[in-house]
Parts: sequence; structure tokens; C-alpha cells
Amino acid sequence: MCNLYANTTSQAAMREIFEVMGQRDHLGNYRGQSAIWPKYEAPVVRMSEDGERELVEMHWGFLTPQVSKKTGKPIKPAAWNNARDDKLRSSGLWKDSFLNRRCLIPGSAFREAKGKNPATDFWFAIKGGAARPPFAFAGLWRAGQPSIDGEAGDWLTHTMVTTTANDLVKPVHPTRMPVILDEQDYDTWLAGSAEDAARLMRPFPSDRMQIVCEGIGITADTAAVDDL
Repeated sequence: MCNLYANTTSQAAMREIFEVMGQRDHLGNYRGQSAIWPKYEAPVVRMSEDGERELVEMHWGFLTPQVSKKTGKPIKPAAWNNARDDKLRSSGLWKDSFLNRRCLIPGSAFREAKGKNPATDFWFAIKGGAARPPFAFAGLWRAGQPSIDGEAGDWLTHTMVTTTANDLVKPVHPTRMPVILDEQDYDTWLAGSAEDAARLMRPFPSDRMQIVCEGIGITADTAAVDDL
């Protein structure tokens, strides 16, 4: 699973890469993010109601209510920031979004941690002309969070689709990695049929990826976010 990613791509570059017209860019003044944690806002590319691509900010993670096992009282909602590729067409949490609300999540790297006390962070990126070339994760989105009270109940949220880990990621995380899309597949993921989109849920080739950073892990506490 992925609980931390980065998007250091400039706003102008995102408009060009993802073919978003200026008037469809709703990010305001975006400066890039070196660490994006669950529940925090980040750029997402989605199809608007009139069929055009647009850039919007969404909180990372579909929210669902939780209650305390000790008291039975409501506690902070869970944030489902990863969606397994083998569950998208069967799970009630994901199915409608997979069929109707797929999105692109701009990124420049993602982190997986290995070991404990302390963990070692491994940052993965794709290869290219730059140190961390921009790319897109396969994502889903939804508007409004059912059964969630307060401001969070009105959030726009996105989640990241995961698949089987490739040979580069497997030594760090043996089972899962985010789905990274090829540029020529962006249209299919955004607006193609469910069957065509499903074919894109596969591990990104390991020989086209690289580890760009390795070191002692950072925690969500540094960003004042719950450790989910």
C-alpha cells in the first residue's frame, strides 16, 4: 500500500502534461508538495460534467465512519487512501467510482517503508530526462462522504489504485504498489469503458523505474496528520 507520495511538478507543467486548459485549472497558486499524506489536499485531474479535463484539489482518502471499540462512540473517520485493483468491481466502497469517477493523480515519487524502529524509507520514481519525471497514478474520486458529519462530510476525496508489486518494489513491499499509467493511457483511464480501464491495472515495468532516495523514515507526525 502507499501512505505517502510527492508531486513536485509545477502547475504550468501539469496543465501541459495532462492537457488541461487554463480556465479548467482550479488549483489557485500551487507550489508543489514534497510529501502528501492521507487526508491532505493534492491535485487531481478529472473529467468535468461537460467532458473536459480539469485540475482540482481533493483530500486523499475516501472517508468512512468509525466507532470506538471501548466506548462505542464515534471517533475520527477512517481514510481509505488505497483501493485494491481486484476489489474495484465488487466492493461497495469503490465500485461506483470505478465505473463513473476515475481520475489521474499527478505524482513525482511514492514512498514505501521497510522495517521498524526505525523504518527505512524508499522513494520510487520513474526513469526519464529529469531526476523525478512527472507521471500519473490511477485514481478514483467522489464528492461527499456518506455518514460523515461536519466539514469533512462535504469533502472531495480521491484514492489511489494499487496492484501487484513489481520486481523493484517487491523487496520493500512484497505485495502491492500503486498503479502508474502510461501517458497514452490517460484518456482510457479517464473516459474509457470499465473493461478497457481494468486492463490498465497492472504493475509498471520495473526496468522503467528507479529508487531515488533511501533513508531513515519520516512519520506523519511531522505533518500533523494521523498515522493511518
